[in-house]
Order: sequence, then structure tokens, then C-alpha cells
Amino acid sequence: MMLIACPHCGPRAHVEFTYERTMDAILSVDVDPDTAVAILFQRENPRGPSQELWRHTYGCRSWLRLTRNTVTHDLAEVVAWPPA
Repeated sequence: MMLIACPHCGPRAHVEFTYERTMDAILSVDVDPDTAVAILFQRENPRGPSQELWRHTYGCRSWLRLTRNTVTHDLAEVVAWPPA
């Protein structure tokens, strides 16, 4: 079981959280459609460390940025998002 150390609630089981997307797949509202398609559907999906956006859905409902190894699921960092 993967434990995620929520900055507000402390360590919790990953089932309390919802994965949203990788940080490089977050779009601004003014992105043109071709660029949006490229970012969302034609990007690389490398193995290894990845920065991801998660939500503590069944807890404090805050957004978190996790640095997670996609192969081992080891967490290197968990911070509140957006940064203060």
C-alpha cells in the first residue's frame, strides 16, 4: 500500500486520493487547440520520476503535487498545490 503524506492530514492510504494528471499536462486557458491536443495526447510517457497532480478526495480535499517514481511508486516529495 502506498502512503501519501498529506501536508494537512499526515500520512494516509493512497485510496483516499485521486490522481489527476502529470504536471506537464496542465493547460492554460489560452492554449490553442492543436497545442492542447499535443500536450494531452501526444506527449511522452517515460518511466521513472514524474511530477503529478493529485487530490485528497476523501480527506481535506486539497490539491497536492507528488514527485513519484512510476516504476516503484516511491514518493520523493509531496507538497500542497498551488504553492503558497
